[in-house]
Parts: sequence; C-alpha cells; structure tokens
Amino acid sequence: MAVVEVAPEAAPAEPRGLTSAEASDRLRRFGPNVYGVERHLPAPLVWLGHIALDPMVLLLVSAAAIYLWIGDTTDAIAALIAVAPIALLDILLELRTERALEQLRRLSAPTARAVRDGELHEIGADKVVPGDVLEIREGDVVPADGHLATGSPLHVDESPLTGESEAIAKSRGGDAEVFAGTRVLSGRGRMLVSATGMASRYGAIAELLAKVRPPTTPLQVVIRRLFLILTGVAAVVCIAVVGLELARGTPLTEALIAGIGLAMAAIPEEIPVVTTLYLGLGAWRLARDHALIRRLSGVETLGMTTVVCTDKTGTLTEGRIRLVDVLPAEGTSEKDVLEAAVLASEVEPFDPLERAIVASAAERGIDLGRSRGVLVREHPFDPSGKYVSHVWRVGSSLVTFAKGSPETIAHLGLPAGSERDGVLARTEELARQGRRLIAVASGPADPEDGTRTADERDLRYAGLLAFADPVREGAREAIAECRRAHVRVVIVTGDHPATAAAVARSFGLIGPDAAVATGAQLDGADDAQIAEMLRTTSVFARTRPEQKLRIVRALREAGQVVAVTGDGINDGPALREAHIGVAMGQSGTAVAREAATLVLLDDDFTTIVRSIADGRRIFDNLGRAVSYLIAFHIPLVLVALIVPLVGAPLLLFPLHLVWLEVIVHPTSSLIFEADPPAPDLMRRPPRSAASLLPGKRETSLAVLRGLMLTAGVLALFLSSLRVDEELARGLAVTALILGQTLLVITARAGMRALWHGPRGNRVMPFVLGASVLSVAIVPLVPQLSHVFHMRPLDPAGWLVAVAVAVVAVLAPEVLKISFVRSSRT
Repeated sequence: MAVVEVAPEAAPAEPRGLTSAEASDRLRRFGPNVYGVERHLPAPLVWLGHIALDPMVLLLVSAAAIYLWIGDTTDAIAALIAVAPIALLDILLELRTERALEQLRRLSAPTARAVRDGELHEIGADKVVPGDVLEIREGDVVPADGHLATGSPLHVDESPLTGESEAIAKSRGGDAEVFAGTRVLSGRGRMLVSATGMASRYGAIAELLAKVRPPTTPLQVVIRRLFLILTGVAAVVCIAVVGLELARGTPLTEALIAGIGLAMAAIPEEIPVVTTLYLGLGAWRLARDHALIRRLSGVETLGMTTVVCTDKTGTLTEGRIRLVDVLPAEGTSEKDVLEAAVLASEVEPFDPLERAIVASAAERGIDLGRSRGVLVREHPFDPSGKYVSHVWRVGSSLVTFAKGSPETIAHLGLPAGSERDGVLARTEELARQGRRLIAVASGPADPEDGTRTADERDLRYAGLLAFADPVREGAREAIAECRRAHVRVVIVTGDHPATAAAVARSFGLIGPDAAVATGAQLDGADDAQIAEMLRTTSVFARTRPEQKLRIVRALREAGQVVAVTGDGINDGPALREAHIGVAMGQSGTAVAREAATLVLLDDDFTTIVRSIADGRRIFDNLGRAVSYLIAFHIPLVLVALIVPLVGAPLLLFPLHLVWLEVIVHPTSSLIFEADPPAPDLMRRPPRSAASLLPGKRETSLAVLRGLMLTAGVLALFLSSLRVDEELARGLAVTALILGQTLLVITARAGMRALWHGPRGNRVMPFVLGASVLSVAIVPLVPQLSHVFHMRPLDPAGWLVAVAVAVVAVLAPEVLKISFVRSSRT
C-alpha cells in the first residue's frame, strides 16, 4: 500500500466540564434551555378558567340567580351546590388527560450528553447551561450554541437556521461555532456551550414558531362542526321556548327557568371533552405499548392508515446484524478487509452494521488499528453512492479507507472489465440468498488537497463483507394482519435489489416473479410513472432519501393515508411528508425522532401494527360514545321542550339536569374508552376522514332509541300527573336513568346483537351501578326528595319504570336484523 509522509499533530486539551453544583447555580441564573415562549398558568387558575367557561356552570349560576330573584332560596342554594359535582368532574377529567400527556412529554423530552463532575452523563436538554461540555455526534440535534472544543471534524446541516441545504464543515481552529437546532451529519466531538434557550440564535426562530398554530385535523373539524351546529340549534330553540312561554302569559322567571333547563339539556358539551380525553388516553396507552405519539393528531390518523412504507433492517428484522462471511480480493487477507472496514467506520460506532464489523474484528483477535493511527478527516456518507470514507494517519502516512455499496466501491476501486464484473456477479448471488453486503477499499490519501475526490483517487478494492439479520419474531404475522386489515405494506430500502426481494418473498409480500424497482428507475421516471409503478410494485431497493420522499408524495396524491418509517438524518423530509412519520427510538437519530409523529421505543414493525389497531379501537369507541350521547340528549331536549309547550309542570328542573350530567360525563368518558377492540377490528378496511363518526345506520338507530325513550318518559309523566306530580316525576326520572343505562349497552353493541357487545370492561359495572343506585337513593332521602321534587316508588312503580325503559330502548333492536340482511344482499 502506498503511503505519504506527514507531520504528527498535537492532541487537543480536553475541556473539564462543570460540577453538579456549578451546573445547578447556572441553571438558576440562566434558566432552563427551552425554546419558545411558554406561558403556563398555575393549575388551579387553569381549572378555575375551565370551570367558569363550562356551559353547565354558567347555566346553573343563571338559574340560581333567577331562583333568588323570585325568593326561592332553597332551590337557589341547591343550584349553587350543584356546581360542585360538575366542577369536580371537570377537574378529574382534566387531571386524567393531563397526567397522560405529562407522561408523554417526559418520554419525548430531548436529552444531551454532558460532562458533569468529570464524567459523561445523559441529562435532559433543558438542563444544559452555559459552560457545559457536551458530546455531539452523528445524528444529534445540537441542543445549544457553542464552540467545537475537541474531536473529529463535523459536517453540520444548518438549514433550520440558514435555509441552505449544503452541509457545513466544522473543525477546531477554523469554523468551530455550532448552533442550537442544527443537525450533525457526520463526525463526533465535544462542544463548549456559550448560549442556551432564548439567548441562542435558534431562540428567535423558536419564538416565532411558538406563535404558529398547527393545522386543524379532520376529527377536530368534524367535532367542532357537530358541536357548533347542535349548540346553535339549542340556542335558537331555547330562545323560541322562552318567547312562546311569555306569549302564553307565563311569568318571566318561569319562562327563563324553562329556557335554562332546555339549554342545559341541549348543549352537547360532552362531545369535545370526550374527544380530547380519548386522544390523550389513547396516546398514553400507545406509549405504554412502546409507541410514543409526539402529536395527538397522530392518534387520530393511525386508525385511517392505508399504506405503511417500511425499511427492512431493524424494523422487519431484529437489527442484530452479524458478519457471516468475509470475501477478500485476490492478494488481500481477511484481516486486511476487516481492518479497513473498521477504519472506515465511526470511532465509536452507532450504526448496527458498523457495530457488527467492530465486534467481529474483536472476536477474531484483529488489531483494530485505532491505537496505531489518528483520524485526520471524514468524508460523510454519500446518499447517492451509498458509501463513506475516512482518512487516517497510520504512522507517518495518510491512508483512505472506504466502505459501502458494492456497486460504488467496485467502480471506485476496480477498473472496468472482468474483475469488476466478477465482483458484481458474486454480490448478486449472495444478495439473492438474503445477505446484506458492503464492499471495502483502501488507498493512499492526498496530503495537500484534502478533497474527497483527491483522497479517493487511488482506492483499491479490498473485498466483500456479508451480513445476516434474523427476521423479527412476529413480523410475518404482523404483515399478514396488515393484509387482512386492508393496509398495504411497501418496503423502501437502500439494500441490494436481490436482498430486498429475498426478504420480501420470505414475508409473502411479493411472489417469485414480482418486479423490484430500484432508485435508478425512480430517477428516470416522472411523477405519473412513479404513481403507475406504485400500483404494481411493493419493493423499492437502492433508494435514496429524496426518492423515499417522492414515493410518499405519490402515495399521498393518490389519496392514500401513509405511514413511513425512518431512522436516518436524511429521512426527515419523508417523515414530515407522511401522514404518520415513524422513527426508530433505539437506532434512530435525534433528527428522525424530531421529524416523526410516532417514535417506536422498540424499533419493532409489530408495534406499528399494534398502533394502527389501537387507533382503530379509539375511533370505534369514540363513535360509540357519540352514538350514546346523541341518543341520550334527544329525550333531554324533547322533554325540556315539549312539557312546557303542553302546559304541564316542568319534569326536569336544572338540578335534575345536573344529576343527569353527573351520570353522562363518566359514562361517556370512562365506559366506552375502556372497551376492548372489536373481534373484526383488523379484518375491515380503514375508516376515512369522512366516516370518523357513526354511520347513517348507527345514527338512525340512536335517534330512534332516543325518540322512543322520549315518548315512553313523556307518556309515563303526563299520565301520572293526575295522581301526583312528585310521583309522576319520580316514575319519569327513574325510567329515564334506567333507559340511559340500556342506551350504553345498545351503543356498545353497535350493529351487532346485544350479547355480542365488547366484553371485559371493568369500568362499566361501577359506573352503571352508581347510576341506578342514585335513582334508588335520592327519593328515599327526605332532604334530597324535597329538593328534587320526587317521591319514592313502590315495587309496582319500579316495574312500570323498568318496563318503559326496556321497551323504549330495546324495541329498535329488531331493525338491526333488517339492516344486517340488507347489507349482505
């Protein structure tokens, strides 16, 4: 091997870092290293704000004021006391959601490696202070501004600050300043922090970003539209009722109480509360199952996913790459090949393939060569040629070591002809066996020029390394489940086409004669041709990050909801472009995790499938909760509307509506959310954005149940008035609460028979039991029966109330039979 003489270079002084006490003092002085203006009010003030804006609280306070106006102190005090359970429910639900989101924030909080007390520790990035010494390496997002103090030259992407996509070289003695928010593309070193948080360059940009509101998601649009429509209708009807009452000569106070009662019954404030709660708890459940959602909208989108674009290594396979064969070129030994591969790798490998190389070299007793040389410069990974090269000083010589794609290395290190053709033929043969292959080359570097072209001018091919990576347990079953769930799986990998095809065939993704597209074919295709290619091709090999981005865009333009996996720095654009960007939590870079919506904490493809299933479960449960709320609000609204119009005494006073509110909130928020997935959850197509809420048949049944329960309750109340008003009210309210219990059961069953509803819900017996118990206890307590204007029922009264509830709610079940038969024909 030819060598070039150069002078040795003095080793840089190692910065000492801070002590824990110094760091704590500076954290107090400079504040946390956070970006953006956070204006968090104390929790009690937030709760008071939510309570004060709750429509039920505002209406109760209004009712209390009216009662005081007419001199009814007892009802006024009762109305104000009734604010307490509403406020308590608001706080409990807020706490439950906030705890789930806080756990997610802790899991997703960025970290940094800082020298504290003379040792390297991983700390939260918000704890970084000026004067800290941080280790930064390939794949990291720089957490603060500072200067490169020691280490190899870095190549940094400063596009988040400058908009320039070209990598910037950073080295001691030259341009050594690094900035928060930039991305390390290659190299490793230690930086001395000079500015943190809003004092950094990124701080000014972050302050602007903090003011940008994220786009409204499809579910938010649907829920907001539904809430506004129902609230608008309720407001119009309430005003009309007050006007009609006044026109009939009803006193103003009684007319206002009737209007307030109708408003309390009609405003569906539970719907946005339930939606936020379900998404928050859904994100918490996903994190518990090793899938960290970084944005709540991702929970919504998961259930609609139609295509998953996945890498192969570490996702479908275990990522435990083993070097299984070394094939040296003629005149080169296995030791030479392995040593060259080690020196072409990172000093402290992060990539699984590089770790396998170092581990195999160590097992074979090969001197890794690091003690005999100094890394002079690194030429970063070339995403086009898929190779990397490092220049080392070995003794007094500069030597370039390169590794990467066999096609590229063979082109750089072998002349055109039979020898190069033989290497490529051998590569093809091993790739068809499912092996992952890289080639290695070495040669003298240029001591004066230092450019990549000059350093790689005299490379000589050294040999091939063949790797094996076991298929992950459960991955085949997960792909089969995707197929049953109508979710297409597309492999997009940088591996050799034959390797990618062999793996895809082993998973049953493609047949023996299926075509595999390559990055070169994508380069030669326009957007229309890529769209056509995607209709018939499920494996794309030798792809570059920008080609993955084109694939994702083409799928989106075709109307697909796309999830795409990535772990590298250059995967960021594709992860951002996809509806669901999925980053690897273990092997992925910080850049990939920042760009992603979902982070796999275990890097396992089966976790993606579980996440899709859980997204579907969340929407099934949300749909059932909305169906229940529609059915239950109908009798509340119609009873509050019709009773005053027929001239009968009020059936539901504001306190009754508070009671019902206390029942409805936990029922809709807790019971349905705890339901397990339906048996056919992953055997049906994904839901579209237009069908996030219950379908026409489910809605029709819910409306019919609500109307029939209204008719039963009104008939019971009006027919019993001639006997006794308080007895009539007791019968009607009992039938209404028993009916809402049955509405839960029918909503959970959906379009299936009642006995086929979800099983294993441990929350439901307690919530429904408490509802039924309340209607049994309230009339028996003299103070409560007086306030609620109800009389306790005898056994005959209970039988009548039960019969009305059962007939009214369960009679529409007969229609399910005709609906199911019509759907089969």
